[in-house]
Amino acid sequence: MDVRPGRSLGLLSAAHAVNHTFAVLLPPIFLAIIDEFGVTVQSVAFLAAFGSLASGLVQLSYAELTRHVSRKRLLAAGGLLFGGGFAAMSLASSFMTFAIPNVAARIGGSPQHPVGNGLLAEQYAPERRGFAISAHIAGGNLGTVLIAIIGTPLIAVIGWRGVSVVFGVVAMIIALFILALVRESGTDREAARAGGSSLDGLKRVLADRDMRWVFLTSVLGGGGRGLGVVNLFVLIYLTRVIGPDEGTSGAMYGALIIFSVPMPLLAGWLSDRFGRKPLIIAAYLGGAIGFGIFIFGGSSLIWLWAGIVVMGLFSFAESPQLQALLADMSPAENRDAAYALYFTLAFGVGSLWTAVYGTVIEQLGEEVGVPVVFGLMAVSFLLAALATLPIRTERADRATPEERVEGLEA
Repeated sequence: MDVRPGRSLGLLSAAHAVNHTFAVLLPPIFLAIIDEFGVTVQSVAFLAAFGSLASGLVQLSYAELTRHVSRKRLLAAGGLLFGGGFAAMSLASSFMTFAIPNVAARIGGSPQHPVGNGLLAEQYAPERRGFAISAHIAGGNLGTVLIAIIGTPLIAVIGWRGVSVVFGVVAMIIALFILALVRESGTDREAARAGGSSLDGLKRVLADRDMRWVFLTSVLGGGGRGLGVVNLFVLIYLTRVIGPDEGTSGAMYGALIIFSVPMPLLAGWLSDRFGRKPLIIAAYLGGAIGFGIFIFGGSSLIWLWAGIVVMGLFSFAESPQLQALLADMSPAENRDAAYALYFTLAFGVGSLWTAVYGTVIEQLGEEVGVPVVFGLMAVSFLLAALATLPIRTERADRATPEERVEGLEA
């Protein structure tokens, strides 16, 4: 079967772009509903954490579902739910009626990473896999950049409700294109079935000590991950604590998001050539330094900008390389189980960081609490760097010769 991995990558990246508009638009939407519905920062932090937790827990089910349903159907169904929930937020008349479709949209977006990356890992050989998965992430981040630039003006023109409808509809259209145009070989599904039950696959994954270190690294690194964590608290810090003018805050926020496109691509290209592990450790150490610069600079615009630049260079680069490393370490029969467990932990358990941060801010107040939160982000990245050290990457490449040929011909 002619699977056309380039087409798969393009459509997955487009879906990811719209998926990321959700992450970028939510902080300004949250700020709007804080005033409109009279809720606290802690309330929206807990909603963000609960949405990530629900999305993460659902991802574990893909270890079983991918054995019975094609990846493209799972991706299409998720896209329709994501887009429908996104659009339905526009009908909210209270915080609760906003929260329900918000969480539904997060669940609808859950196949994007585990199922999408599983598809790409099946279609690309290891020597191109790091760049392919990074391109998938960067494609999503490209949508992030565009929304960071036009999102606030668009909200000002048509309101947050109108923006929700527009991008919800776009997400549903892309989902239908995925259903119609993506092709699959099904080799991973056949290998998974031959390898026993999904429970057997999960047991094999958990029995692998290197994968356990990857999972721990991802959970720890979730405390300072770029989108969904750093961007949310950067915006809160700038607008509610430091208080520069609106134009400066918007420019800083936009600049931070812009870095999310080139850095995964560059890191992916480098990791294909020089190894994933050095890139991952460098990203964690650089990100921790960035958090420190951003906070210890106080209200100095020079130091704030320096922090934005360093955070932008490093805080978006680690996750794609961890995902590529996991694909390298996973034989075909374990791949979907490995990704399902990885993203359940990364976005489920890892989402508890946001809830912790919300509690810290509630207890200490925004002026003290938000800087403390960035300190915790730095600690989480340092711990993640330490957890990366025991991973044995010399035994990571387990691709079959057929996978190599298929990837090179793509």
